[in-house]
Amino acid sequence: MERNLTFIALFAALIAVLGLLPKLTLGFGVPITAQSLGVMLAGTVLGAKRGFLAALLFVGLAIVGLPILAGGRNGLEAIQSPSVGFFLGFPIAAFVTGLVVERAKDMNIMIVGVIGSIIGGVVVLYILGVLGLAWKLEKTFAEALLLVTAFIPGDAVKALLAGIATQAIYKARPNAVMSRT
Repeated sequence: MERNLTFIALFAALIAVLGLLPKLTLGFGVPITAQSLGVMLAGTVLGAKRGFLAALLFVGLAIVGLPILAGGRNGLEAIQSPSVGFFLGFPIAAFVTGLVVERAKDMNIMIVGVIGSIIGGVVVLYILGVLGLAWKLEKTFAEALLLVTAFIPGDAVKALLAGIATQAIYKARPNAVMSRT
């Protein structure tokens, strides 16, 4: 129990710290940040349930006003912005990423980490993010999807990095990759 809480808090903090890296905001209000990499890692390392809780803790802390989102924003600002679907989708993305990794225990950890990150941290997160973007910008889903296509290659690289990092953690400390235990 105590170990679970420690890892959940650690990964919520990791997601927050990744928001300190400089962001790039495109003209329609959705920033490119490293925080989605933290969400992917929460899923690949912690698994579905703990990854979900880490991302949920992060979202909760941001909503109560902590400026832990990229650029020093808080969750109340994110909820009012076009990136609302991406922000609120973090816990679901971490859950799906972790679920994929947990279900494929016989696969190479790096490969399944990349696959899980693409499914949860890119596909699922983009579906939720595009829905929020379409809602806030009053566009169709297809129009909003077109706006974010420029982000997909960068997020695919983040998925690859998540797989590589998960494998490195697994080699160094197998018990720390809770999605495999």
